[in-house]
Amino acid sequence: MAWGRKKGGARKEPLFGLPAALADLRLSPSDRVPGGSDDKPAKSKPKSSESGSEKPRPSRSGSKRRTKSRGFGIGRLFYWTAVLGLWAGIAVIGVVVWVGAHLPPIQSLEIPKRPPTIQIVGIDGSVLAQRGEMAGANIALKDLPPYLPKAFIAIEDRRFYSHFGVDPLGILRAAVTNVLHRGVSQGGSTLTQQLAKNLFLTQERTMQRKLQEAELALWLERKHSKDEILELYLNRVYFGSGAYGVEAAAQRYFGKSAKNVTLPEAAMLAGLVKSPSRLAPNRNPEGAEQRAQVVLAAMADAKFITEAQAKASIGQPSIAVKPAGAGTVNYVADWIGEVLDDLVGQIDQDIIVQTTIDPKLQNVAEAAVIDELAAKSVKFNVSQGALVAMTPDGAVRAMVGGRNYAESQYNRAVTAKRQPGSSFKPFVYLTAVESGLTPDTIRTDAPLDIKGWKPENYTHEYFGSVTLTQALAMSLNTVAVRLGVEVGAKNVVRTAHRLGISSKLEPNVSIALGTSEVSVIELVGAYAPFANGGYAVSPHVVTRIKTSSGKLLYDPPTDPPNQVIEPRYDAMMNSMMRETLISGTARKAEIPGWTAAGKTGTSQDYRDAWFIGYTAKLVTGVWLGNDDNSPTRKATGGGLPVEVWSRFMKAAHQGVPVAAIPNSQGSWAPANLMQISSQISAPSAPAGPMQIQPPMQAPPPAPVPSGGGYYRQPPPTPTRASAPPPNPNARPEAAAGLDGWLADRLFR
Repeated sequence: MAWGRKKGGARKEPLFGLPAALADLRLSPSDRVPGGSDDKPAKSKPKSSESGSEKPRPSRSGSKRRTKSRGFGIGRLFYWTAVLGLWAGIAVIGVVVWVGAHLPPIQSLEIPKRPPTIQIVGIDGSVLAQRGEMAGANIALKDLPPYLPKAFIAIEDRRFYSHFGVDPLGILRAAVTNVLHRGVSQGGSTLTQQLAKNLFLTQERTMQRKLQEAELALWLERKHSKDEILELYLNRVYFGSGAYGVEAAAQRYFGKSAKNVTLPEAAMLAGLVKSPSRLAPNRNPEGAEQRAQVVLAAMADAKFITEAQAKASIGQPSIAVKPAGAGTVNYVADWIGEVLDDLVGQIDQDIIVQTTIDPKLQNVAEAAVIDELAAKSVKFNVSQGALVAMTPDGAVRAMVGGRNYAESQYNRAVTAKRQPGSSFKPFVYLTAVESGLTPDTIRTDAPLDIKGWKPENYTHEYFGSVTLTQALAMSLNTVAVRLGVEVGAKNVVRTAHRLGISSKLEPNVSIALGTSEVSVIELVGAYAPFANGGYAVSPHVVTRIKTSSGKLLYDPPTDPPNQVIEPRYDAMMNSMMRETLISGTARKAEIPGWTAAGKTGTSQDYRDAWFIGYTAKLVTGVWLGNDDNSPTRKATGGGLPVEVWSRFMKAAHQGVPVAAIPNSQGSWAPANLMQISSQISAPSAPAGPMQIQPPMQAPPPAPVPSGGGYYRQPPPTPTRASAPPPNPNARPEAAAGLDGWLADRLFR
């Protein structure tokens, strides 16, 4: 059998049993279940019919493979898109949760109160200045002219009434514009987002702050209506120059209520929001006007106004008005701001501060200082000045802290401390009379040497034996130094502190010439006891503080006055300082019809020029000098300061009933300085420097009469010298170069 097979055939093993029975069993395509897609037909070679008429059937495996590939690609794209979308959603939710975690709890968020306003009013009730973040009264949307809110919508958020707090179209438009302009030229924040930022967030430019802003905007839209949000926005947005809200801005820039602004003014206000500091009309009127024209064009484009209205408004530019409280009264406002915390603590509501300032006197004081400096500052090389005027009980009526508040806010009346020069001498003389001397006590005016220090008189002249009245009126330095040594420098310091000087004073022999620095206001306050009968005062400007609703927050206590000068000594000092205005260094300061007294002062090298003078109604001090402490061109206390003082005091006393200084009308009155001078001669050529004399004992003062003064005691007969009498026109002042010499030579 094997020999009958073909030569290349394979060997076939025999089968037995069940495999043998099934060996020839085969299934044909007709035996398969119709529609079955899982089973694939067996691959077989096409068979040719015997006749050769049948062609082989084309295979479908390639087309099926291509269909399956296309289906698999679309499926994978859909799958991964869904996955990425899911993860993006999770990321967004995570960011929202993270941003929300850094915000206060939404349920605890409340619309914060607007910043408090501090309104400062004068003695007549008029508004002098405003401090804090100026905010006007809240105005309802219905009370505003309709074009005012529309101006803000047109330029800031034209889709305000259609978005939900965040405007995706606005953000997209701003992004495209910024890309085209290659910079940030347009913002996408809605009015609601701007309000959220102003109410709850800072002004920092970070992604976190923008996300917080958007989240809070959504919260505001859910909690408030569109009109409520717009009204809140208009009453809180910042308009520059410290003005918050449309009412404060309208008052600041136009001097009227926001209810009465015109269409051009409304456009200017809306234009300020973009850059309030740069476009404020009181600083940049041209820029503010150009921005207002842009707003008018936007309003016309949004059909809020007609083209004719826009053109007519462009032809009517708005004019900013001078805000209330401009000028030197701001020095007063700053001073008040420094003491408010001590008076009422932290301020969390609008308050009204009633002051002692008289607006009329404030204007007179400002004009007196500025005009005199404008006329003579170059001649005398004087750049600054200060003036303080107060009643004898310490109520400040006027204060000028410098010639131009806009250029310098440094308050030279309160903060600056300068050497008072000879204006400090009254404290030396008061200590002397309290130790037993009188205005007619004789002391010697002659060269003096104290351990190498040789104080000199202003004119380098010496007048020999003089009374204390003459020595003070003519501001003789050697006599003041002798008295200071005689009574003790520490006692002089105690007297000055007792009367109101609060600055540190060095108890050395030069203290008699005013070498320790003091401020204008404390020196004026220390002169007040001379004008009020001897009672200490505390310079003050605030009389009452209350809230805008009328609740009283501060009412100063009325403490009994403290007597710091006995009436007889007060009378002596008044009589001596009266002579300064009659025939001494301040003759120009005499006020016709009024009894006045005072003392001039000039510090070393003419760096400071002072005059402190008083009547029964006002105590006024004037200082002139330079901030850098450079010398003036021989500006003395008897010159410019007396001229400023006289101009102010004459105007301040017009129409005021004449009154005498307390304790100045007693039965004691000194002889006229000129009469005394005619009896006293100056040694023409002293033999040599006179060493300091031991303390002199003066007779005790006479008893005090019921009138408050004291009986005059005849002065000792002076020794007549052979030299001619002194020049009565001499106006001695502090010697030049005192401090430089003093530092090196006083105690060597």
